[in-house]
Amino acid sequence: MSMAATKEKIRFKKLAKMKRALSICLTTFALSTAVAAQTTETDATLGARIFRACASCHSLDADRNMTGPSLAGVWKRKAGTLASFSRYSDVMKLSGITWDEQSLDGYLKNPAEFMPGNHMTFPGIPDDKARASIIAFLKSAAETPNDQSRTAQSPPGSMQGMGPMQGMRPVPRLKTVDASSRVKSITYCRDTFTVITEDGKSREFWERNLRFKTDSSDEGPDKEAPAILAAGMMGDRASVVFASPEEISRFIKPRC
Repeated sequence: MSMAATKEKIRFKKLAKMKRALSICLTTFALSTAVAAQTTETDATLGARIFRACASCHSLDADRNMTGPSLAGVWKRKAGTLASFSRYSDVMKLSGITWDEQSLDGYLKNPAEFMPGNHMTFPGIPDDKARASIIAFLKSAAETPNDQSRTAQSPPGSMQGMGPMQGMRPVPRLKTVDASSRVKSITYCRDTFTVITEDGKSREFWERNLRFKTDSSDEGPDKEAPAILAAGMMGDRASVVFASPEEISRFIKPRC
């Protein structure tokens, strides 16, 4: 290799090192700027952003209930007492808890551990700052409702379009499901379906979260013996599968 070629190679390596160093500096600067921006952001503002992940199940509009109850006015409200919501678990209604910093922090960290037997299927928020920010947002929304609350009710774009196809399990033979999956009766009251299975247990569903389907194949259920299957990622949705369409209206009884 000639002397000129050697010098050119050395110069190329130096330029490459300089580019890598510059890239690292720019990346470090960008990260530090983002962290600084986040740390200067108020807890309530950050909480409004985080709450968007909750907006598919909880509304901030008064008495607009979804999978879960409306969280409008939840601050200092006694747990399980929103009159317009009828799907509270018994443990929630009998808990005697009032929602404040301490109780919300424990519940949001791990709902199943904080209140065993409640209907919340969300596993919890382990990050202390995220929980504190959501709590600050819920408190501020109760004190001074504003545009921030309305923005927080829009689920993030990354969550849209995520349907039941993700994590879908093969459907079992519905003629052989056990008693916990075989439907005994279905009642309907206002916006709630109550499904009682052959094992004597009941489950309540917001009307938009319960689907009625048919399967007349050999894999489907026996006549007058529909089966219920879990659906969705949060455990709050289900499908009831009938042997034929005419069974659906006969099976559902209005009862309040």
